[in-house]
Amino acid sequence: MIYTVTLNPALDRELTVPALTFDSVLRATAARVDWGGKGFNVSRVLAVLGGESIALGFAGGRTGEALREGLASLGIMTGFIPIAGETRTNVSIVTEDCAHHIKVNEGGPTISAEEQAALKALVQKRARSGDWWVLAGSLPPGIEPSFYAELIGDIKAAGGRVILDTSAEALKCGYAAQPYLIKPNALEISQLTGRPVNTVDEAIIAAGNLKGVEYIVVSMGRAGALLLHEGRGWFASAPAVQERNPIGAGDSLVAGLVWGFCQNSPTEALRWGVACGAATASRSGTDIGTYQEIAQLAQQIVVQEVYTLQ
Repeated sequence: MIYTVTLNPALDRELTVPALTFDSVLRATAARVDWGGKGFNVSRVLAVLGGESIALGFAGGRTGEALREGLASLGIMTGFIPIAGETRTNVSIVTEDCAHHIKVNEGGPTISAEEQAALKALVQKRARSGDWWVLAGSLPPGIEPSFYAELIGDIKAAGGRVILDTSAEALKCGYAAQPYLIKPNALEISQLTGRPVNTVDEAIIAAGNLKGVEYIVVSMGRAGALLLHEGRGWFASAPAVQERNPIGAGDSLVAGLVWGFCQNSPTEALRWGVACGAATASRSGTDIGTYQEIAQLAQQIVVQEVYTLQ
């Protein structure tokens, strides 16, 4: 089974406007709502790929209930810890020509110690050997940066494998707990290692300094993604798509990765991950592509070995 854990989910609302202007009233020409949060996005893409997952996380208030109902309508199983606070709403404003966008994320509700303990107990109850866990996203107020590391320890102790996709101090602490795979972007791995990362070669050098993690995937936006494992590196260039909204593309990359790893092929996981990310970037809001679109993009992607430790 694949589990996704989203500590700070959100209702994602996108508004389309003719142009971005300041100090004036903007009138939307289109609007859409998606069930968001990084782990939830992973579950949505897995459903498109034909994979089954269970989405765990916190949910509160009417927004939390909307998330619960929305994911259920997509056939995604959930396990929510109810919280006293209201689940956040994030807003994106995108121009009609897709040239510019603004995204504003709420901080999220404060999670109490009791609510945190309930989620940890749920993870401990579910964790078992052979399962995959995707821990993804920012931490809401009230949760310490070490929380992901604690979950990683519990899951590893039960024999599960963890993919971690977060940032800042949560990434530093989580990396120290040695998950199976981490997926930083160029900025995040630069902050983690203290090295500049603007090119594939720089990403290889930075990732080469990270020890104890089986796989490292560095997402590099429109360029593609890099996979490193045991002194070898592979790069998959992103296919050309008309980018509409890149928000959520990294989550889709993670979905393709975990789906591919379940098929026991790391390089194919990289290929499908990049294809999933490109499909999402070509869609409005945090919408995702169809299986056919993702499969067509995957056929265009060449995975090349770019590094071998001498």
